[in-house]
Amino acid sequence: MCDSARLSRRTLLALAVAAPASGNRPVLGGDRLARDTVQAGSTTGLPRRLTARSWLVADHGTGQVLAAYRAHRRLPPASTLKMLFADTLLDRLPRGGRHTVTAADLAGIPAGSSLVGIRAGTTYTVDQLWQGVFLRSGNDAVHVLAHMNGGVARTVAEMRAKARELRALDTHVVSPDGFDHPGQVSSAYDLTLFARHGLRDPGFRSYCRTRTADFPAGGGETFQIQNTDRLLSGTWGLRAYPGLIGVKNGYTSHAGNTFTGAATRGGRTLLVTVMHPADSTNAVYEQAAALLDWGFAQGAAARPVGTLVEPVGAGHRTAPSPTSGSGAGRTVAGGTVARGPSAGRLVEGAGTAVALLAGGAWALRRRRAPVRARGRHRE
Repeated sequence: MCDSARLSRRTLLALAVAAPASGNRPVLGGDRLARDTVQAGSTTGLPRRLTARSWLVADHGTGQVLAAYRAHRRLPPASTLKMLFADTLLDRLPRGGRHTVTAADLAGIPAGSSLVGIRAGTTYTVDQLWQGVFLRSGNDAVHVLAHMNGGVARTVAEMRAKARELRALDTHVVSPDGFDHPGQVSSAYDLTLFARHGLRDPGFRSYCRTRTADFPAGGGETFQIQNTDRLLSGTWGLRAYPGLIGVKNGYTSHAGNTFTGAATRGGRTLLVTVMHPADSTNAVYEQAAALLDWGFAQGAAARPVGTLVEPVGAGHRTAPSPTSGSGAGRTVAGGTVARGPSAGRLVEGAGTAVALLAGGAWALRRRRAPVRARGRHRE
């Protein structure tokens, strides 16, 4: 066996994604969501050129998954993980509360992070900090809010707990901002859970659909910030998507482009998540828009291929233990938990060993060399 310190981070991630789960595991949302082929009730009109490594489109109201491809594949989420950050902290701090930022609040932000432009010594409202998170994907705003919550470590622990509450079993949180860190992964399925949960909160919904805002520059001055979600406002070569209501985009050089969006048409709201398309920057938005068009064209009569599960304690019992009971499948939380190999539970068995190996290699590298940025974080 090779020395774990010599394994590249990309190799470790590849192993974590490819390693099969040990034994039979329940597949949240239904067994079809664990398959490595496109799953759709009807492929009529389904976009042909989808290069994303994982994607999913679902009905926000019913939770029905209309189509998916490798929905439980564990991939770096980039700034789409900020949806879970907001799900965890949004209601804890009053929006009108004020905080004067210190240098300690801004310590530890990874080099290459996306920033909204927060300055030590300047006072911001909680509302303004959240605008920095949602519109500019500012890691500086995330770190300030995390310190207001008791620190980064505490916030990470609470985000992990929130992910478990939402039954997002593909997600492992290492940092609250979504920046590239070994072992930090999520899935199209989990990111869609985060968006669906967040959009039930009026504050979350308001922030993610805001296009522009005035942000403090210090000395009583302000500057305008714009939402980096290109489907919300449009950009050269890409028109704004009709009816879009958010939610969050992300990019790092390691993760590539990720996007979770929601749009309403004719009183119906659809959710879409696209992760890591192989093409240009706009591809993540173009493929998301194409999947939304397909979902709306299918109408409410589309046959689902799975379901988005409800959070723990939301009037539903949790999924059975992987070692309890038997049978081909069970219905829980409004959806099927099927028996069989699950890409949604790679954190267990071989996947767990790889995650631990990644952590060990990272620790060895930290002792041997200064910490360096793990990728440019532009959105």
